[in-house]
Amino acid sequence: MPPIQDHPLRYQLANELHARPFPTVKAPATAVFLAVKRLDSAAARDRNADLEHLLALLDRYGAPHPQPDASHYSGDLGHYSLKWESHTEFVTYTAFRDGVSDRPFDPADFEVFPTDWLDSLPGHRVTSALIRIETSKEDAAVRTDVAEHFVSESVAVARVLDDTAIVAGDFRIDAAGHLRFLINASEDTGARRIGRIVQRLCEIETYKAMSMLGLARVRDMGPELGALDQRLTQLISHMPGGAVNAEDTLDDLLAISAELEGMVARSSYRFGATAAYEQIVKQRIDVLREERFLGRQTFGEFMMRRYDPAMRTVRSTKERLDAMADRAMRAGELLRTRVDVERSAQNQDVLESMNRRADLQLRLQRTVEGLSVVAISYYAVSLAGYVLYPLAEPTGLSKDMLTALVAFPILLLVWWLVRRIRRKLE
Repeated sequence: MPPIQDHPLRYQLANELHARPFPTVKAPATAVFLAVKRLDSAAARDRNADLEHLLALLDRYGAPHPQPDASHYSGDLGHYSLKWESHTEFVTYTAFRDGVSDRPFDPADFEVFPTDWLDSLPGHRVTSALIRIETSKEDAAVRTDVAEHFVSESVAVARVLDDTAIVAGDFRIDAAGHLRFLINASEDTGARRIGRIVQRLCEIETYKAMSMLGLARVRDMGPELGALDQRLTQLISHMPGGAVNAEDTLDDLLAISAELEGMVARSSYRFGATAAYEQIVKQRIDVLREERFLGRQTFGEFMMRRYDPAMRTVRSTKERLDAMADRAMRAGELLRTRVDVERSAQNQDVLESMNRRADLQLRLQRTVEGLSVVAISYYAVSLAGYVLYPLAEPTGLSKDMLTALVAFPILLLVWWLVRRIRRKLE
């Protein structure tokens, strides 16, 4: 029996599901997170530059290198362990170490990433976070820590994963430029579960920040979109009365349509990415299985109040842009129909004018033919007279009488010849 032929990508695709395992974190611990993105054409960036920058960091600590085309990496950096991932538009670095600093959320923890190395990042920081992982604190102590280290007006706190841990964060940037997250895990919470919590918090923050780029794009588009909407509305409002030239209006409408299509082309990727990132944020919050902690708002409630309105703004702007493009297209079709009707009427007038000119030309031709018969007959009779004048005396007829006798037959002959020639030409 011949061996089964595997698809060339079978193992690659199967292993992709297991390529990014959750980190293993034992409490107490500290996690440092960094996400980097290029400003323009991030999805089409040179990924080798990202990998080379990772190698520069690994060489600082003498750590082993990943595979040449790797999209993820895990290894040790001195007292830290590093998890690196390359995504469609951004790259993330997460460093873990055992224990916590005496000073909660100490900016010195971020020094695992050297300053000169950060200055040469192949992109810009999208977000960064300090995550403090503690264990076995009472609810009252957790409440004190939340009040001390977070802004009470925006902090979100929740029990997660069947009350195995309490997580808190306010999604605000502190004086050192980082966000803060606090995790208080129960004593019996496993290292893998804590790692999943850390990973989920980093993903929530990263994809939230990435999706908010859609809101920034919408705000930049706002003035231009408003001006185009006003121009389009004015053009459409003047269409029914026919007070303006249809062809000129069509040219203006085509210009607006071109601008709208350009905006759609420039923003379609960002709108699509924003929708995808929004779904990831909501899914990551759902899998935390939140429960309320001492009456405080959960992460889901925070997103509902602060994040969802921004995403609705992006969706409504996308729908507005699509609707304007459709309006411009429909108005263009109506104008083209109107122009075609006007041109058909003009063509009909031209045809009627041509028919009138042809009729006049025919009449003129017939008149000319009649005059030509008379002229030819006149010259033919004159020539015949000269030929027949010598016969006048023998026959006893005068010259006038002889001319009168031959005039009518010659006239008939000329008329018949002209008529025959015209029929042959027709």
